[in-house]
Amino acid sequence: MPTMDDARRTLKQLFGYDDFRRGQVDVVAAVISGRDTLGVLPTGGGKSLCYQVPALVREGMAIVISPLISLMKDQVDRLQRLGVSATFLNSTIAAEEVASRLRAVREGRIKLLYVAPERFEAQDLAGVLSDADVSLLAVDEAHCISEWGHEFRPSFRRIADVAERLRIPQTMALTATATPRVREDITRQLRLKSPATIIGGFDRTNLSYAVEQCADEEAKNAAIVRILRTRENPAIVYAPTRAAVERVTRVITRAGLRALPYHGGFDDGHRQEVQDAFISGTVNWMVATNAFGMGIDKPNVRLVVHYAMPSTLEAYYQEAGRAGRDGAHGHCILLHAPSDRDTHEYFINNIFPSRAAVEGVFATLARSGEGPLPETGARGVASALRILMEAGVVERRAPKRGKVHVRLLATPGRIGRELTDPSHARDLDVLRALWRAGIGRADTGCEVRLRDLPVDGGPAARSMLEQLQARQFVQVRELGGGLYFTRPGAPLDAFRIDWMRMARRAASERAKLDSVEGYTATRSCRRAYVLRYFGERGTPSRCDGCDNCHGGV
Repeated sequence: MPTMDDARRTLKQLFGYDDFRRGQVDVVAAVISGRDTLGVLPTGGGKSLCYQVPALVREGMAIVISPLISLMKDQVDRLQRLGVSATFLNSTIAAEEVASRLRAVREGRIKLLYVAPERFEAQDLAGVLSDADVSLLAVDEAHCISEWGHEFRPSFRRIADVAERLRIPQTMALTATATPRVREDITRQLRLKSPATIIGGFDRTNLSYAVEQCADEEAKNAAIVRILRTRENPAIVYAPTRAAVERVTRVITRAGLRALPYHGGFDDGHRQEVQDAFISGTVNWMVATNAFGMGIDKPNVRLVVHYAMPSTLEAYYQEAGRAGRDGAHGHCILLHAPSDRDTHEYFINNIFPSRAAVEGVFATLARSGEGPLPETGARGVASALRILMEAGVVERRAPKRGKVHVRLLATPGRIGRELTDPSHARDLDVLRALWRAGIGRADTGCEVRLRDLPVDGGPAARSMLEQLQARQFVQVRELGGGLYFTRPGAPLDAFRIDWMRMARRAASERAKLDSVEGYTATRSCRRAYVLRYFGERGTPSRCDGCDNCHGGV
């Protein structure tokens, strides 16, 4: 059985560190001893080594579940450069490459396998893992498993079921931010057996914290430019939306500072180019949504600015913690305006619609008949429809294959006048076929089988009808698709909807919003405020690293 001496030897020989940090050493010792483990270490605390080193000093393969594609690639690339047989599976890989990597797992040639939570439960992977020698399951970003956590993902909730079916002997969970309530939920949802729980401490003493109150967007823009010009770089500016990222980038570049935007709207290649430019130092200022920085190894970030208040203190502390990962000093500044809360309230209301809103949408649908039911892109209605679909009240059906409903719009006179050129011969053939099928008998039109049209193949017939529709000769409608009641006429009470849980979740999100807003408004020590929120005991009431205690950061 491996020992801590083995672990330290691997740490030194492979990664170049003389010893583990505070918190790391306790997590690694617990894992090597064979115990299920929950480790809570701050951003920059070296969580990845807590599962990489134990995996390398013991027999078998370790599975690392991570929700972050960038983290997977970054860590696997680094491990492979060190000579470690590591790989990952996610949606970015072609089918042929997936098969090759699964073959390597089956043959026992992989030491660390990184997968997304959704991939972990896939049947093809489960079949391979059932015959593999899996000695450890490591769940990174484990707060995602909790409905009380700040990045809740339902697929995390099924990890324990899959692990039990695969008979994985040991599970460890790691996160940077977890309140006592979330830690309890992680332990319960992952079914950790008498786990060793190690809290590595949330206090990043090398970071300074400040909040700057701004009246409006114009004041924030002026503050961003002033801060970037007077603070040490590299710097990350976090903005809440894609549109805000691009707007803030323009503000910075117009001030003569070179910054690059990063958000999910860019393709993978562009995002990788932006990441590489920032990591290499080609660009010192990055404006990004919160997706940037997750798992990216940029230890010398000196400044993190939040253009607007995040929705949770967990999210803020994790994102701000990307400053000073090398142990040197870093500044964390949050710009706050009274309107910041409005955006978050808007999203909470749409994610968790009230019972009255859902019942109102149901009543509107019920008056529409059996279906297909009317839909709308309005956010409130879309959220209510999502609840009704999850409860099995309505379902989405695929259109009928090979059939469409066609109605003639053009008169015979117009057809005769406009389709006179020889190039229109096929159009005329299709319209004649439609007329023979009954399209001309009534304004309502009729069903048409695509294969009956004088065009080779269904796709060609569909394309021809779309062209005629674009020119307003016909109107084409798919048959059978759309939303339908699963039990027409059944009242909403006949379906199981957990209204209390929905209300509880909404209340939880608003409570988190209250906490982060309290951070922006407090006149006491900001560091102490955060540490108390995460349940750290013995927190001093003053520090030398926040604007309230130090008179400005």
